[in-house]
Amino acid sequence: MRKFWHELASPPHFYRLAGRLSPWFGWVAAVLIVGSGWAGLFWAPPDYQQGDAFRIIYVHVPSAWMSLFVYVVMATAAAIGLIWRIKLAHAVAASCAPLGASFTFLALATGSIWGKPMWGTWWEWDARLTSELILLFLYAGYMALRGSIDDTARADRASAVLALVGVVNVPIIHYSVIWWSSLHQGPTVTKLDAPSIAVSMLVPLLTMSFGFMCYFAAVLLARVRGEVLERERNARWVRQYSGLS
Repeated sequence: MRKFWHELASPPHFYRLAGRLSPWFGWVAAVLIVGSGWAGLFWAPPDYQQGDAFRIIYVHVPSAWMSLFVYVVMATAAAIGLIWRIKLAHAVAASCAPLGASFTFLALATGSIWGKPMWGTWWEWDARLTSELILLFLYAGYMALRGSIDDTARADRASAVLALVGVVNVPIIHYSVIWWSSLHQGPTVTKLDAPSIAVSMLVPLLTMSFGFMCYFAAVLLARVRGEVLERERNARWVRQYSGLS
C-alpha cells in the first residue's frame, strides 16, 4: 500500500495514470448526466406544490453538493501538501479551485432562478445563500492569492493556509438551515430517516449527482496533468515524454 501511494505522488506516474482515467470518467459522466437529465425532465412527475418548476433541482442540488465536496477535496489536498510537502497535492488543490468556483456559481445562479417564482425575489440574505456566497469568495480569494505570488512554493503554502481556514464554512453551509431560521428548505435527501422525496424524483437526482462527480473527476485529472506539466516543465521526464530529448 505504501508503494502505491508513493508511486501515486510521483508526477510522471500520476501524469500517465490521469491520462488513462480521465476519458473514462468523462464518458461515464456524459452517459449519467444525459440519462438523468432526461429522467428528471420527462420521467419524474411534477411536484404537487411547485409543478414543473422543481425540475431545476437536477442542476441546482448537484451543483450545491459539488461546491462543498470540491472545497473539501481542495482543502484536504492543500493540507497534505502543506504537512508532507507533496508538490502533487498542491497541484491538485490548485486545479480544484476554478472547478469549485464554477459549481458554486452555478448553484447560486440556479438557486436565484428558482427563487424568483417561489420566493418572489432573485436574492435573499438567507443563511444558506449567504454562506454559499462566502464559499464563492473563498474560491476566488484562493485563486487570487495564488496568482499574486510569483514563487510557486510560496503560493502553495499561502493558498493552502487560506483553504484550511476557509473549510470552517463548509459545515456552516450544510447546517445553516438547521441552526438558523431560513427561507431555504430543510434537509430532504440527507435526513437520518427516510428522504422526504419520491423515489421517482430521487433516483434521477442521485444519478445526476454521481454524473457531476464523474465530470469533476475527469476535468480535475485533465487540469492536474496541465498543472504538473507547468510545474515540471524543466524536468527530464517531461522532455522525454514530449520527445524533446
